[in-house]
Amino acid sequence: MGPPEGLYSGRMSSGTTNAAPEIERPARLPSREGTTRVRVRYAECDPMRVAHHASYPIWMEEARTHLLRASGITYADLEAQGVFLVITKLELKYRRPIRYDDVIDVRVRHVPAGKIKIKHEYELVLVERMGESPDPEDPATPRDGICSIATTELACVGAYGRPRQLPDWLTAEPADA
Repeated sequence: MGPPEGLYSGRMSSGTTNAAPEIERPARLPSREGTTRVRVRYAECDPMRVAHHASYPIWMEEARTHLLRASGITYADLEAQGVFLVITKLELKYRRPIRYDDVIDVRVRHVPAGKIKIKHEYELVLVERMGESPDPEDPATPRDGICSIATTELACVGAYGRPRQLPDWLTAEPADA
């Protein structure tokens, strides 16, 4: 029996059912770090207009996917080739609240973590509050601007959900390193 319909359209190498197919190499290696700007939407907040804790991982995913997309390849491209990245660990520390209509920068940095896993570190930085630069004298504003710090760990799996090696280009050092 093959992989579930629509999950895998690449070629399987001979050998095990979870063997690594040749993965298309992007035009350039993914950068090790990047920043994605986000304006907090009302739907992402609780009744007190504070960003709900469940919104943070979504913003982090957006920053992570932008980092990959800048290399000329998307998660959808990887998945079409039988490469799936699943979250195995998420750690998030809330330092100060992020509020409705705040503008934040989600800084992400890729940290090498082996042949199967990818680790990312994040800083969610307040850039704008109520249309102005944050007031460092406001106790709700962190002096360094960092409202939250986080890490994620992603494991690479094949179409059957079994661990597999990451494509070599995803663990290689980019030109900007």
